[in-house]
Amino acid sequence: MKIAIDAMGGDYAPTEVVKGVELARNAYPDIEFKLFGQIDKIKPLIENEERIELIQSDEIIEMAEEPVKAVMKKKNSSLDMAAQSVKDHEADAFFSAGNTGAILAAGLFIIGRIKGIDRPGLATTLPIVNDPEHDNFVMLDVGANAESKLFNLYQYAFMGKYYAENVRKINNPRIGLLNNGTESDKGDSLHKAANELLSKDNNLNFIGNVESRELLNGAADVVITDGFTGNAALKAIEGTALSLLTLIKGDIMSAGLKSKFGALMLKPTFKKIGKQMDYSQYGGAVLMGTKAPVVKAHGSSKANTIKNTIFQIKSMIDSKTIDNVVSYFDKNSGKMAEIKQNAKNK
Repeated sequence: MKIAIDAMGGDYAPTEVVKGVELARNAYPDIEFKLFGQIDKIKPLIENEERIELIQSDEIIEMAEEPVKAVMKKKNSSLDMAAQSVKDHEADAFFSAGNTGAILAAGLFIIGRIKGIDRPGLATTLPIVNDPEHDNFVMLDVGANAESKLFNLYQYAFMGKYYAENVRKINNPRIGLLNNGTESDKGDSLHKAANELLSKDNNLNFIGNVESRELLNGAADVVITDGFTGNAALKAIEGTALSLLTLIKGDIMSAGLKSKFGALMLKPTFKKIGKQMDYSQYGGAVLMGTKAPVVKAHGSSKANTIKNTIFQIKSMIDSKTIDNVVSYFDKNSGKMAEIKQNAKNK
């Protein structure tokens, strides 16, 4: 398999991107890499060019640029060219740690949507901390769409189901709808309608509404939400975790020698907790609903996260996740059209 990589995307690109690619290359002998970027900056960083092809791109889409405009204007950027190589069937998947909006735009406008899917959704995998039977869950949409319609939420459930089954290896995943209460009549009109629609589909293991405070406790294997709420929930989780770590570290450092000695004794415990809460171990965020895997890593990703994300992409290709989604929506096009029409009438 071949993976097209925007080598210039990310806060630490191209150094950490190249390091991560080489880690992945050494670990997975069945992957070839197409690195798009400024060769004079990339080549000196590479220790071994085995299964790594360098393609010159003269432009870079910066983090602060307006996404759609940049994708449409900078055709010779590393991001655009990597996505184009997937569209041209020269690579099987597209990966970048760059401008999120530009990655989404490239996925939609260059690689394209799967027929029958209205709006692709951005899916991420997060840790579960208090459930010995489950160690992670999938949540989408976490930011691809600021607003979502009833039919979008319904389709997210199926895309999340196939991702959880094929990549996370969760059998018959429990699907929950993020809401402000667990009762079926909670929430606004959109969420009430979504709960009703999802509960009627026998092809989904829908368990009802889930609250945000229970997400990390294993409330569901797949959590469906609109992009605005999902992105806010994701950032709230990230911010809370970082604030707690800062608070604990600050109190330890200011509490004297006895406290520091106690922290030293607990260092293995802190390390274990940190590893469990580090969701970068699961890779990046996947734009579900495009014709090929489109995966975005956090802008601050280092080499090990890059490697984990490449393994995630490998898992998607090996398990034919996209093919399974395409097959389902093809076979059920009539059903989807009927549900979409009914959803419009609500």
